[in-house]
Amino acid sequence: MNQRPKPTGRPRTGARVAAMQALFQSEQSGESAETVAQQFIRHRIGAGQADDTFEDGRVPLAHIPLFEAILKAAASRSDDTDTEIRAHLSRDWTLERLDPVLRAVLRAAAAELMSGAEPPARVVINEYLDIVRGFLDEDTSRFANGVLDAMAHSLRPTEFGAAR
Repeated sequence: MNQRPKPTGRPRTGARVAAMQALFQSEQSGESAETVAQQFIRHRIGAGQADDTFEDGRVPLAHIPLFEAILKAAASRSDDTDTEIRAHLSRDWTLERLDPVLRAVLRAAAAELMSGAEPPARVVINEYLDIVRGFLDEDTSRFANGVLDAMAHSLRPTEFGAAR
């Protein structure tokens, strides 16, 4: 029997990286998330000149259905995701004060956490922390960890042994 080789890499992580980048681009350019999603699918996701690297904003391996689901959830529930993020920032911080990359990461994570019980909240936290570490400094990573953990506990308390 001829079996296709199993893809290597982490396509779900790639989808999250692409979603964060698309949310960032949408905010910076003023284009809708849907428009940016189509641009990413056509020009940034998949193999190209920068095979297996993230150079020039490319995402060589990304699970497109997850990418689209995160963007759709973030765009359609943007007020809810922003409210959730604001609820877990300290009094001294505003959403607008956050680094725009961090803001995009938190919006993608909030949208994913609000979209259901899968994947587990700890997976969502770890995936987005990996992304933060790839783009931002260690202090920002610790800050993001606190916000992501608080959001996850709030949105999915049963996963942490508490009732909402």
